[in-house]
Amino acid sequence: MKLMIISGLSGSGKSIALHVLEDLDYYCIDNLPVGMLPSLAEQVILSSNLQYDNYAVGIDARTIAQDLGGFPQILKDLRAKNILCEVIFLEANNDTLIKRFSETRRKHPLTDSDIPLKEAILKERSLLEPVSMNADLHIDTSLTTIHQLRDLVHERITVNTSKHLSLLFESFGFKHGIPVDADFVFDVRCLPNPHWEPELRALTGKDTPIADYLETHPEVHDMFNDIVNFLDRWIPCFEADNRSYMTIAIGCTGGQHRSVYFATRLLNHFKSQRGNTLVRHRELS
Repeated sequence: MKLMIISGLSGSGKSIALHVLEDLDYYCIDNLPVGMLPSLAEQVILSSNLQYDNYAVGIDARTIAQDLGGFPQILKDLRAKNILCEVIFLEANNDTLIKRFSETRRKHPLTDSDIPLKEAILKERSLLEPVSMNADLHIDTSLTTIHQLRDLVHERITVNTSKHLSLLFESFGFKHGIPVDADFVFDVRCLPNPHWEPELRALTGKDTPIADYLETHPEVHDMFNDIVNFLDRWIPCFEADNRSYMTIAIGCTGGQHRSVYFATRLLNHFKSQRGNTLVRHRELS
């Protein structure tokens, strides 16, 4: 039995994540006050007559502020009762959230006559910090469409069915910003850039000519081996600390060639050792 706690900033996609879990046969409860989590565990989850194997609750900043501050202890108490709890926190940058609220004309739950939208977003970040700091998985939806978010949540939840943590290798371009949900970020901009080869510029790191070009350079293999050795050394340590998810971001300038090649190659390497490994090419999406 599992309890999935979905939280995050308003406009970041919490409802979408809950809908995905509902489709995966989770019993979902949205906007549950944090203080009611222990009661939910006692009355429903720890009941001898379980109707569902998995439960999911949505938590946002509309709950009592003191309860949010006590979230770390509540989570600790739930886990002490042998309840398998995972916390997913969704977020996006301020400009994206402002744009989404402007486009949908929805009202932010913390805005009023004295608090404009930008201040409400900052206040919400502060209120939800105790939840964010205890999240097992952060998902940045700034550059993610509704359909991509659905696929990402579905993949990360369904792939994590073993005791091993779920690995996501994500390629990105530094000129578009570093993914805020990354646990490790590796910079491959020092390597030869296929962008400056006219016949390769329109291709991506998933194409064979790009791989052939990069693999003619010894430093590419050196970088790959160094990253693999680092991850081989430290991933077991995170697993021993009961981590469920890890996002490893690989960045080049535009997120089209080198980072895509490295993320794909790392996926192929680690997928041969573990089954719960994914890849996402942010800029290609």
